[in-house]
Amino acid sequence: MNFNPFLEKPKKLESEVMSWKDLSPKPYDKNEVDPYTRVRCILMNGTEYEAVWSKHHFNRHCEDNDARRMVGAIRNMEQQQQKLISGLKPLDEDLLETTIGYEQLAVDLTAILAARAKDKHVKDALDFALLEDFDHLYRYANLLESDFGEHAEKYVGDYTEIMPGRPTIAHHRHPYDNIKNPICNKKADPITKLDVSIITAAEQQTMNYYMNLGQFYRNKMGRELYTEIAMVEEEHVSQYGSLIDPTCSMCEDMLMHEYIESYLYFSMLNDETDKNIKKIWEMLFNQELTHLHEALKMLRKYEKKDWMDVIPGGVYPELISFHSNKDYVRGILGKTVTLTADREKYVDVKKLADDANFFKYQNKVNKKPAEEAGHVVIEKHIQRFGEDYRVQDKEHPVKLLRDRKEDNFTLGRTK
Repeated sequence: MNFNPFLEKPKKLESEVMSWKDLSPKPYDKNEVDPYTRVRCILMNGTEYEAVWSKHHFNRHCEDNDARRMVGAIRNMEQQQQKLISGLKPLDEDLLETTIGYEQLAVDLTAILAARAKDKHVKDALDFALLEDFDHLYRYANLLESDFGEHAEKYVGDYTEIMPGRPTIAHHRHPYDNIKNPICNKKADPITKLDVSIITAAEQQTMNYYMNLGQFYRNKMGRELYTEIAMVEEEHVSQYGSLIDPTCSMCEDMLMHEYIESYLYFSMLNDETDKNIKKIWEMLFNQELTHLHEALKMLRKYEKKDWMDVIPGGVYPELISFHSNKDYVRGILGKTVTLTADREKYVDVKKLADDANFFKYQNKVNKKPAEEAGHVVIEKHIQRFGEDYRVQDKEHPVKLLRDRKEDNFTLGRTK
């Protein structure tokens, strides 16, 4: 599909203003909705959050009030878009039930982007964090059965397996090891540039959700699990954010943001199965076309550049379509479960020097491994039900993670 949004005729920005009624949509039914519809809503909510905050940063680093007014006008419309999407979540969907959707998004989106990655540096980053988000889904799913008597399979459907990944206790690294080399090449493949920004926004949304709502959980064990995983999400956002090209000007960055938003809405529109929500994606896509062209006006006015200077070709790359990634995840699990980060590299934990920052940080954060929240959640579940909660099609690809009556908290963490 050769679709170039820069060649489309946009509507006027003023036509996008929505009423309060518009911002109160009919929510999906949590018991009937396709899991990937929920996932799309979470993804686009995070995309709009990123759009809003990037423009607040623009506002704080620009002296020209005319430019700030235009950015503010677009930002206001994107705030409305975010409120509309957020309103699609039903009242009866609990914090933890929504969390299962966040982690399914993290697993399947990351796998989709990693499978199509053309830059090895980017693919390695995606594959690395994939196993950690996969493990988070497993920990939260066990908490869901322990506290609510519900099975996460109800919310992920048959799309995503639930079983241990790289154990969460092994995810805690020294902050220095989460910084990677950025993509400083405006001629880099469009998919590479888009995917790095897309996954950063998605993980940032998860980080914000956990750090702000985790302490509203109903009990101490759950609060501690959210605290732990929120710290891992900080690591993921640092890793992915460090890949983004830091040499872009403010107007170039804004154009790229709007291009990504329009691309994602176009993808969601073509992927959606819910008729009501499909109409919403179509409306928001048309709004993003307007935002894109307003950003282009600013690029031309303030930097004397055109869209092809930032996004050569302009045609949307392959659209994102959600699908099951079980085999891909299993393959990465079997090959890389013992990897950790060492500055810009990913290495097997067994090959780290004894005085590596990873071990120093682990010894401070996990002084008593048996008391780490992710491990406690599984042990409590095993004590109560006799085994952990899993949804897997066949035997786990990693031998040390097959025992359902004992949680492994050394794999990927010790030599």
